[in-house]
Amino acid sequence: MRAADDEPEGDEGDDGDSVETQTVSLPQPDTATSLGSPWQVIVWDDPINLMNYVSYVFQRLFGFSATEAEARMLEVHNEGRSVVASEPREKAEYFVTQLHAYGLQATMEQAGD
Repeated sequence: MRAADDEPEGDEGDDGDSVETQTVSLPQPDTATSLGSPWQVIVWDDPINLMNYVSYVFQRLFGFSATEAEARMLEVHNEGRSVVASEPREKAEYFVTQLHAYGLQATMEQAGD
């Protein structure tokens, strides 16, 4: 068996063909949707949940004071929605899942959209 270094000079193989290499560029990840960029957790108004229950959930889940929870609840009630958190994507997904478990309507969207 002969090592690649042992080939005689000028020998390009039996058929005389040379091998050509190409560099392929891979697409770069979209940094705008990376896990670390901020995502907003949005709670939407619904006709089912009582206002004091929504305040309770905000206090329990986000650690809001009673005053802050009530202000956010009133924003949901009056404006139809409230941004209750701005977090990295994974944590925002966690909050949306928890809000759904409490029976609230919630979504998330990338901050700045």
